[in-house]
Amino acid sequence: MATDSAVLTATPAAIAPRRGTRFQHGKSRWLILAVALGLALAMMIPFVIMLLNAFKSPADYAANGPVSLPSHLYFDGLVNFWNRVNFPEKLVNSIWISGAVAILATLVSLLNAYALGIGRVRGRLWIVGLFLLANMLPQESLIYPLYYLAKQTGLYNNQWSVIIIFTVIQSAFGTYLLQSVFATFPPSVLEAAALDGANKWQVLWRVVFPISRPTLSVLVIFFFIWTWNEFFIPLVMLIDNATQTIPVALASLQGDRLMDAPTINAGSLISLLPAVIFFLIFQRTLTRGITAGAVK
Repeated sequence: MATDSAVLTATPAAIAPRRGTRFQHGKSRWLILAVALGLALAMMIPFVIMLLNAFKSPADYAANGPVSLPSHLYFDGLVNFWNRVNFPEKLVNSIWISGAVAILATLVSLLNAYALGIGRVRGRLWIVGLFLLANMLPQESLIYPLYYLAKQTGLYNNQWSVIIIFTVIQSAFGTYLLQSVFATFPPSVLEAAALDGANKWQVLWRVVFPISRPTLSVLVIFFFIWTWNEFFIPLVMLIDNATQTIPVALASLQGDRLMDAPTINAGSLISLLPAVIFFLIFQRTLTRGITAGAVK
C-alpha cells in the first residue's frame, strides 16, 4: 500500500523515465555488441580458411588459392593425415600428457598457495615474485639446461620429462593466482575449524579445498588446454614417433621446400576437435568457476 500510494502521489517528472540516459545506455550497449561481434568474426577468419582448405584437393588449392570454395569435397587429406601420423596414438599421448599436467600442476599449486596464502610463510612476497618471474621466462631460454638435465636423468625421449617440465611451469602461474585468492580467505572460517580441533592438513582438505573447488576447476581446464597446444618443448624432448603429441605430429607434415597445404589443414581440423570437445564439455564448469571468482 505504501508503495502504491508513493507511486500515485509522485509527480509526472519523477515518474517519467530519463529518456536521454536510457538512450545513451542503449547506444553504448549496441556499440559494444557490434565491436564484440566484429572481433569474434575476425577471430573466426583463420578457422574458416582452415575449414575451406581441409576439404580441398591439392590441384584445387593450387588452381584457385586458399580463400576459394572447394570445387568438390575432398576427404583424402583427412585420411592421409590419420594414416601418416597414426593419429589415435598421438591422441592418447596428448590426452595422457595434458591430463597428467593439469592434475599435477593444480595439486602443486594448491599446496604452494596454501602455504603462502594461508600459512603466511615469511618472505612470501619474494617467493611469489620468483614464481611469477619463472612463469614469464621464454621457453627458448629454458630448453638448453632442460635438455641436458633430461639426458643426465635418463628422461630424454620420455613423456615424463614433458609432464614434469610443464607441471612446474603451469604450477608457477597457479601458485601466483591461488595465493592471491587464499590471502583473502575469511579468517573466521579457519579459526572455527581450528576450534573444532582440525589440524592444518584437515583444514586444507575439508575447508579450503571444497570452497576453492570452482577456482581449481578453472585451473585444470586452462592447464589442460595450454599443455595440449604446447609445441616447442615436446618437439625437443620427444624425438620418438611413439611418444610424440598431436602438434609435433602436425609439424612433421611440413618439409623444407614442399608443403601439402590441404593435408596440413585437414590435420589441423582433426587436431582441433578434441580440444574443442573438451572445452564444450567443461564450459559450464569454467563459467561457474570464473563467476565464483568474480563474486568473491
